[in-house]
Amino acid sequence: MLQLKAEPLTAGAFAPFGDVIDARTSTSFPINAGRTQRHHDLAKVETLGENARTLINIFVSQPVTLPLELTFLERHPQGSQAFMPLHEERFIVVVAPPGEHIEDASVRAFVTDGRQGVNYHAGTWHAIQSVLDREGEFLVVDRGGDGNNCDEYPLSLRIHLAD
Repeated sequence: MLQLKAEPLTAGAFAPFGDVIDARTSTSFPINAGRTQRHHDLAKVETLGENARTLINIFVSQPVTLPLELTFLERHPQGSQAFMPLHEERFIVVVAPPGEHIEDASVRAFVTDGRQGVNYHAGTWHAIQSVLDREGEFLVVDRGGDGNNCDEYPLSLRIHLAD
């Protein structure tokens, strides 16, 4: 079983897998007569393939227990998938680079601070939603349309939080 420590999520460490969505570090500017601050272009949304379209969803997830044990990772080869917590929910992010196989040494685990979201690049292997502490609500942006857009890869993982 592959043992991982979930490290704090940073844009640099997560860059090979996708984008960290965090208004605190984004480019922003005022709109709506100065009453609204727009945090602009936070993630690259990808929708690939025929008849693709962007979906906006709300997921409600139950909390996991630690250590988190997983039996597979999944990927979406035809589009990105973004998760943004709606109520400052912390969650664990487990990822591996795109490819047909997953090498143990390439798997990484991160823990968000509750105000960060993630956008997985198309084809990036990732764990299922793993919210900590309490039930979580997430705004999810991903791909809809024709074709299979979810593959699973069997992998035995145990994730602990870093000290």
